[in-house]
Amino acid sequence: MSERMLEPGEMRSNEPMSRHVSWRAGGCAARCYRPRDREDLRAFVQDQPAHVALHVVGLGSNLLVRDGGLDATVVLTHGALRASALLEQDTAGAVLEVEAGVPAPKVARLAAHAGLAGAEFLAGIPGTLGGALAMNAGCYGDEIWNHVQSVTTLDRAGVIRVRTPQDYSIHYRHVQLKNLPMTGAVASDGLLGAGLVATQTPRANEAAGPRALEPTPEWFLAARLQFARGSSATALQRIRTLLAQRVASQPLNQPNAGSVFRNPPGDHAARLIEACGLKGVREGEAEVSLKHANFIINRGQATARAIERLIERVQQQVWVTHGVALVTEVHIVGERA
Repeated sequence: MSERMLEPGEMRSNEPMSRHVSWRAGGCAARCYRPRDREDLRAFVQDQPAHVALHVVGLGSNLLVRDGGLDATVVLTHGALRASALLEQDTAGAVLEVEAGVPAPKVARLAAHAGLAGAEFLAGIPGTLGGALAMNAGCYGDEIWNHVQSVTTLDRAGVIRVRTPQDYSIHYRHVQLKNLPMTGAVASDGLLGAGLVATQTPRANEAAGPRALEPTPEWFLAARLQFARGSSATALQRIRTLLAQRVASQPLNQPNAGSVFRNPPGDHAARLIEACGLKGVREGEAEVSLKHANFIINRGQATARAIERLIERVQQQVWVTHGVALVTEVHIVGERA
């Protein structure tokens, strides 16, 4: 099969997901579609049979597809949901309306060039806005939902809604739509794409294995983000400083999925992993980064299974040594080979 990326409006069968996840590893999706825009996505979702699982993926920076592949239709939003606009300006600040497929670092730059302050932390998030919304992504002391005025969502029936933060229970790396009954809706991956509206809180035994994708009734399509007035020069300089810190402390030159584990309350996953002497430990071509212990890198030809085994090994050792059950930020889907 050609390595040509999917064109807008193109459907492809048996698409290697290693091309679409930042770990550059894993199996194939049974079907893969790249929508042209928001309306095309809406029409496509409406046309899918109810029994077909849909997974929405943006930059693939928080996802691993097992080597046996994924019997589902993957929808790629990056390059499709890419619109942005500056709204509601006044002397105190302004609102940015941004679609879910826009990379979070680009949102930081858009805000900075508009003379807004407070979005600089988004430069440190390696996914799309939709993924950031779905997991309440944050770094450098801030989180995305601190700035959300409203979100636009899409459900499986093609219904578009506008919701406010009051419609959600918002927690550390977890966002849940309030008062939602479990309906057996089809699972979707939105932590990397147009956004997953989670319907269950994390379970106490999550750390025993990878986080499964949860049923979701809606995907994020866009958000209106509120930021204060500031200096473009100051904001751009802070972005440069934060990016320099990332380069110095994270293995950005090797395939990775960002932070693998959530920080446990009052501690840091990286500290616990490093204290176990796990930096540099390998499973095949997967390795706990020597630069940052909460990163697992693909040294070149790592399989999804090797990465998953290393995740489990780290969890087991941290539990034995510290009595802490590390919960993954990354989602692992599909069948083992």
